[in-house]
Amino acid sequence: MRNAERRDILTTGQVARICRVAPRTVSKWVDTGKLRGYRIPGSRDRRIPAEQLAAFLRAHNMPLDALEGGLCRVLIVAPDAQELAAGLQGDGSYEAYAAVNEFEAGALAHQHRPHVIVLDVTRLACPGETCRNIRSLADLQSTRLIAAGIRNEEPTGRMLLAQGFDLSLNRPFTADDLKRAIQTVTDLIT
Repeated sequence: MRNAERRDILTTGQVARICRVAPRTVSKWVDTGKLRGYRIPGSRDRRIPAEQLAAFLRAHNMPLDALEGGLCRVLIVAPDAQELAAGLQGDGSYEAYAAVNEFEAGALAHQHRPHVIVLDVTRLACPGETCRNIRSLADLQSTRLIAAGIRNEEPTGRMLLAQGFDLSLNRPFTADDLKRAIQTVTDLIT
């Protein structure tokens, strides 16, 4: 869903992106009647009217801000954050924010509550501690974390996953690689 075109009917993938849950969770909500929607005749696909989603979000004290834009908010913390953010914003599916240091990242995370944080772990002394600190913040508990910057070090990648990161992404990577990684950690259907 793009800012320029507000849709009245949403797919389970779009609702999943807005609510920051898996599309299967949205399907269960519709099937159990928790979220009013309908099934497309002759298909297993479901559709949800935007006004029903808004009512559902209000009833469950969930933020409505994502419903307006529907874009996946991504915070990139890396030396090359500006160019990575520019690569994401090209297709209109992402709101990307760039930070070159942890202080700037904290301010942007507080202001924008990203769905995904891409963190260059090569600059961190204790990536696991940073991951735990991010997860301890109420506004960021459901934020997905991607560890970036590892250069073909598989044991390190497994260690980062064990420390709480959702995915590790080896460098060098392209904007398309980053988009696939974001889709993987957010279970988006596009």
